[in-house]
Amino acid sequence: MDVQPQNQNIDKLFSNTTFYIDFYQRQYKWNDEPVKRLLDDIFYKFNEEYKKFRELSLPLDQTASKYSWYYLNTYVTNNVDGKLYIVDGQQRLTTLTLLLIKLRHLAKDLNSKLEGWISSKIVGLSGYKTDFWMNHEAHKIAMQSLYDGIAEENIDTSTGLTAQNMVSNYGLIASRLDYELADLHRLESFVFYYMHRLVLINLNVEQTDVPMVFEVINDRGVKLKPYEIIKGKLLGQISKEELDGLALNELWEHQVGSINSFKEDEIDQFFTYYLKAKLADTIGEGRKYDRDYHRVIFSENKLKLDHNPTQVKHFLLNDFKYYTNLYAKVYSYYKDAESNTGFESVYYNSLTEMDNQFLLILSACSINDPQEDDKIKAVAYELDRLFCLLQIQRSYGSNALSVAIYKISTEIRNKDVSQIRAAFDKTLMELLTEARGVEATVPISYGFFKETGIELDKRFKRYFFARIEKFIADNTKMNVKHSLYDLVQNTGSVNGFHIEHILADNEENLSLFGGDEDKFKSERNRLGGLLLLKGKDNISSNNETYKKKLKTYANTLYWNETLREDTYTKKLDFSNMMTTYKLNFKPVADFGQSELEERHKLLFDMASFIWK
Repeated sequence: MDVQPQNQNIDKLFSNTTFYIDFYQRQYKWNDEPVKRLLDDIFYKFNEEYKKFRELSLPLDQTASKYSWYYLNTYVTNNVDGKLYIVDGQQRLTTLTLLLIKLRHLAKDLNSKLEGWISSKIVGLSGYKTDFWMNHEAHKIAMQSLYDGIAEENIDTSTGLTAQNMVSNYGLIASRLDYELADLHRLESFVFYYMHRLVLINLNVEQTDVPMVFEVINDRGVKLKPYEIIKGKLLGQISKEELDGLALNELWEHQVGSINSFKEDEIDQFFTYYLKAKLADTIGEGRKYDRDYHRVIFSENKLKLDHNPTQVKHFLLNDFKYYTNLYAKVYSYYKDAESNTGFESVYYNSLTEMDNQFLLILSACSINDPQEDDKIKAVAYELDRLFCLLQIQRSYGSNALSVAIYKISTEIRNKDVSQIRAAFDKTLMELLTEARGVEATVPISYGFFKETGIELDKRFKRYFFARIEKFIADNTKMNVKHSLYDLVQNTGSVNGFHIEHILADNEENLSLFGGDEDKFKSERNRLGGLLLLKGKDNISSNNETYKKKLKTYANTLYWNETLREDTYTKKLDFSNMMTTYKLNFKPVADFGQSELEERHKLLFDMASFIWK
């Protein structure tokens, strides 16, 4: 192998050359794992060579020249307007600089004459000013503080993740070097080894080749995320003058940061939904964007972003900017929309994990859509309605709905808000008919609802009764006693909520069904025979008679309390709701087949209003 270490080593690397961090680069993201691995690599080889040659009676620089050279990796650079930019490799080069800073402090502490040499590999004259060879301009305060020996806990890392990781990784490096290089002889032997025998190979590329190189070459320590590769391939097509003039790098970082503030690397999920929303008409087409969307987007070139800087600029300033803002807006409602009047359904979908609402909303909205809010509300409501009406009519199939989502997306893509209900209704009727084998003529039918109960998963049952609870609270001018989140997702044994059978599984209740065990089992599991109770209450009432259960239901959830006679005398607004909606609420002194059927019908009537 034709490699000349003396021409590729760290002594040559950090000499009279300022390395600028290219806009393609992510932040300094190395954590302790890749740093430890790098240190292990370096010291494994050093310790082998040191044992072999430490007894030589030669100056240390000559001794070190006998050490085997060690290849660290390749780094990629690009010359622009007289400046050398790091295209790939800044993770490793930054870590090597942090190691040099610690070596400088050790040399100073041990009165080594090599301190000046080490310092010259960290900072030097760049034109008229002294600067770090690794130019993290935005995080210079943190780098300078480490160089000056300021205690880690006193260093300002407010500039962001890069500064935070610099300080954290420096602490790890310092601890390892304190252990490995405790005496002057080992320290100076290591310095010569480090400067002269560690090899990095530079690959300098033309500007036009940068996007390709950026995708192919990747640090082995921290793999690039798809969106980081997208950034390089998009921005790499635009001149630095235009990047600065249009502030495109700043735009990218701001929009990505906004999305990722909700969840780490959520921007990748955004791109997946966006591409499906705008480019996929079927679930098969959509699957292409699930994993390697960053490759597909250029190989298909449907957005015309490959080798097209004019279109890239238009995409970033328009599509990317608008739809990331839209996504962030919807995500804020997704986290908590109960307090945002009109957007509650966005939050409801989060409780049922109907995350395809993002895809459908992105599909429905055009750039700078004047109907944006109305479309968010309409799509979120219709998706919740579609999902719930399929569930409570025993017609839900996850695969069938997944396929249908793309059909809806295609039908509402960039369409007027007035067309959204029709697209969902059409899909609802088709899925009901397909699932039940009987032509559906109305969105909700008691015939489809009558047997609903046992086949529903527990999470959806909790969600169903949570929505019943909110309906009762809203229409009686009372506050919901517990958040919908707790009702649906809190399943702790003491304070969590669980499905309660009104009819306990015992011989007394079995006799109400003529001893028919199959009928008893199916009937007691219908929604009319169920309710939600806190864990501690559920445990205590598990096998009680109905008369005793009624006492347990006091001061629990409103739906439970409607079984009790005192509810109708103490809650004055209750009668108004009964009159307005013609709902057949009444106390139930004894609970049997007929009472269960009446409660089931009552739930159907409320569901018809909730998902009207």
